[in-house]
Amino acid sequence: MKTAVIILNWNGIDLLKKFLKDVNDKSRAVSELWLADNGSTDGSLEWIKSTFPDIRIFESGQNLGYAGGYNAALEHIDAELYVLLNSDVEVTENWLTPIIEAFKGDEALAACQPAILSYNNKEFFEHAGAAGGFIDRYGYPFCRGRLFDYCEKDEGQYNDSAEIFWASGACLAIRAGAWKKSGGFDADFFAHMEEVDLCWRLQNMGYTIKAIPDSKVYHVGGGTLPYSSPAKIYYNFRNSLYMLHKNLPGKGFLFNILKRLFLDGLAAARFLLSLKLKAFWQVLRSHIAYYGNIGKLKQKRKAADNKIEPSSHKSILNRSVALEYYIRKKKKFSSIYTAETASSSDVNLPL
Repeated sequence: MKTAVIILNWNGIDLLKKFLKDVNDKSRAVSELWLADNGSTDGSLEWIKSTFPDIRIFESGQNLGYAGGYNAALEHIDAELYVLLNSDVEVTENWLTPIIEAFKGDEALAACQPAILSYNNKEFFEHAGAAGGFIDRYGYPFCRGRLFDYCEKDEGQYNDSAEIFWASGACLAIRAGAWKKSGGFDADFFAHMEEVDLCWRLQNMGYTIKAIPDSKVYHVGGGTLPYSSPAKIYYNFRNSLYMLHKNLPGKGFLFNILKRLFLDGLAAARFLLSLKLKAFWQVLRSHIAYYGNIGKLKQKRKAADNKIEPSSHKSILNRSVALEYYIRKKKKFSSIYTAETASSSDVNLPL
């Protein structure tokens, strides 16, 4: 299976110097390696060209963000399987083999991710993807091995290959045919949540998404934007609303949107009471952007094939993960999610 590993770069020369040689050494036997550059000005391209002349390069000439950068690059890459890899990821020996074999053995598989562990604390899962992504009915993402800021220790509890709702953009393997059929990322997201939106659309098209824990990588996390940065808070809140507006099915659409807006209000109030004024403003700013783009989102919604009901799809939790985490103090994925309980409502919670 012709495979291309593509690393998106924007002024990331320090990360490239730290991780690229290892990625090249552990990938080139089974894959081409590409660098997609988003208009870097830090000497990244010159360093790549002189140090790794065999690595292929696509230059967009401007910062198109994660979504737009990959959309532009993949138009120019001939492969059956794309592996989108962050520049702050350490790979392991033969990391690509289980991923490639998974696609060979399952024609319905559109995308997958490896187990993503923390580079700085390698016994623990990492925030961006952990052992596979899920969402609740209000669009809040969580993972096998990670709820909000709490990351579990890897004790083998997620060693099974499993169907998930979304695969992490930190290391996202996707079948080229499915990518092209779906139209790729929504470039209006710019950064964050675009992989969740894409995976939702792929499932609406009849594909499946999986976690492949036989492959492991180690992610630094926050390489471009720290997890606590105001910009990240803004993109995550705004893009969650974009994603819900596009992809929620008609039944209960408005009710779920209104409840999500209410939950965002609670989050904003929590930031305000904690005197995190920058974070508070980013939530408000995200809502302003959402209201300002409702007309465009309506057009995208009309073009979407909204088939998956949150109450019936097994990888959408039919209650609020935020209330489970913050009110009921549940910290582990296994304490809130099983295939049997995911679609059941919780009469003891108001949302």
